[in-house]
Amino acid sequence: MDLLLCHSPDPDDAFMFYALAENKIETRGHHFQHILQDIETLNQRALKGELHISAVSIHAYAYLTNRYALLPCGASMGDGYGPMLVSLENAPEKPAQLKEWLRSKRIAIPGAKTSAYLALRLFVGEVNTITVPFDRIFSEVRAGKADVGLIIHEGQLTYAEEGFLLALDLGAWWKGSTGLPLPLGGNVLRKDIPVDVQRDVLKILQESITYALEHRKAGIEHSMPLARGLDLAKADRFISMYVNDLTRDYGDIGREAVLRFLGEANRQGLIPMETQPEFVH
Repeated sequence: MDLLLCHSPDPDDAFMFYALAENKIETRGHHFQHILQDIETLNQRALKGELHISAVSIHAYAYLTNRYALLPCGASMGDGYGPMLVSLENAPEKPAQLKEWLRSKRIAIPGAKTSAYLALRLFVGEVNTITVPFDRIFSEVRAGKADVGLIIHEGQLTYAEEGFLLALDLGAWWKGSTGLPLPLGGNVLRKDIPVDVQRDVLKILQESITYALEHRKAGIEHSMPLARGLDLAKADRFISMYVNDLTRDYGDIGREAVLRFLGEANRQGLIPMETQPEFVH
């Protein structure tokens, strides 16, 4: 079967799909067309049902359950780290004061359906935002179009070099509040795909992730064209943050994290429905 396989143009996703992109594993007769687009674009395309297999934000998944199921591999979770709020000025350290400070600022976010934005809302509630591509957030803040940037991807490692100060690591806040990793992204599969093909896809993606983890040096080198200025050591560090045992399989902790994240969002009225994740098996 010909399948559209969509993911972000980031080193962690490139690493995850290295074996598949480079024909290192058996594809069971299926052909995968790799499409690389930023996560918010993929969220919006998945909402229209355009994609067979895609990386999406866990926030967006709450709106996709009628069309898509989660694959139990491929998760990106921040275990004590995650999206960051950064600014060119010092932010208050005490949580209550920080929340008031954030409510008084204009925040550049990478997308309304990103998990980063949902985590921000869980922390602070209503905020004034502008939406810009994730790789323009630093420049928007520098230009004075926003006061605070919500940083995802490699910006989590480079914000200080870019001259920014950390106001809050949302992954650290979530871990401290719940004891759980912050579920950011997952891979979804369209539910109208035949069951036997769904099972093939699951096995292929599991094998791709395992192959990359077992051939780490080659996988990192494959990912470097998408590392956006990271050197090899930082790319390795970034990949290790988001491709790990939770990526091989959500496990009980990962599934609990998704339930808690979306459950809290539902209780606060930030998503319109209670979501029970459905996994391909």
